[in-house]
Amino acid sequence: MTPRLALVPGEPGGIGPELCVRLAQQRRQDCTLLAFGDAATLGAAADALGLPLRLLVEHEVASQPGDLRLRPVPNAALNAFGKTDPRNARAVIDALTLAADACLRGELDGLVTGPVHKAAINAGGIAYSGTTELLADHAGRPVVMMLANDIVRVALATTHLPLRDVPDAITHAALAQVLRITHAALRRDFGIADPVIAVLGLNPHAGEAGLLGREEIEVIEPLLHALRADGMRLEGPLPADTAFLPQKLCGFDAVVAMYHDQGLPVLKYSGFEQAVNLTLGLPYPRVAVDHGTALDLAGKGVADPSSLFAAVATCARMAAQRTG
Repeated sequence: MTPRLALVPGEPGGIGPELCVRLAQQRRQDCTLLAFGDAATLGAAADALGLPLRLLVEHEVASQPGDLRLRPVPNAALNAFGKTDPRNARAVIDALTLAADACLRGELDGLVTGPVHKAAINAGGIAYSGTTELLADHAGRPVVMMLANDIVRVALATTHLPLRDVPDAITHAALAQVLRITHAALRRDFGIADPVIAVLGLNPHAGEAGLLGREEIEVIEPLLHALRADGMRLEGPLPADTAFLPQKLCGFDAVVAMYHDQGLPVLKYSGFEQAVNLTLGLPYPRVAVDHGTALDLAGKGVADPSSLFAAVATCARMAAQRTG
């Protein structure tokens, strides 16, 4: 069965709507798309780009470039491109949760999300730390953030924490959960029967045998030893400054970094435009673009749609892997 994917444009004043319009110009064989968003915003994005857009009801079939099936989630106010409007915060969140509900009910097989503006959501009176956290709470599941491109997959043991808080967050239980979720996702969503995961150390040179920190000795190494006894193939703890060398990466199916800026700069340097953001551990595949709302580019027709195209293709493959 062809995977059925939900598509959420994200912040109405950002580049998300116009990226969705560009996506609608493609004739896809790998999936069908159902957008959750505001019809007027999508129409304005099409006008700004000078591209055709025909919004269809759900039972219709997209048959020509510019066709996009839509489940309407109206905005409270008309949103000018390049500007946020807190009055539309509720519609942005509702689009995400309605799409997630459809995936949880089995109506759709995966979720692709555009960029969301955190400050605008919070200014609208909704406490919001990120879509990853929102979907995890909504599903009641622990999750792992992974960013990936054609060169490397990087999962994060911690996400948006100040550096001074990271060592305390690297506990046996927390890291074990990250590794188990990552291992299960590589098997279930990527079809890798016996994945090899590289685990980075927290400290420079992976602690230099305790001279530069003891987290590797006291937490990471004992945990890896225990999980290897359960059959997981784990390499590490590895020094982060050499683990990403091409000759080493070719032997790994994923890398688990201890904190955000340990792994993600390497991934983004190696291919930012094609990178995607995955939420591992949900009952359905969720893939997002790996960029922000780019308010300064919105409505100008210059935003690169590569990450959204990659997100849809990745989500379709993951959904097909699960349903196949």
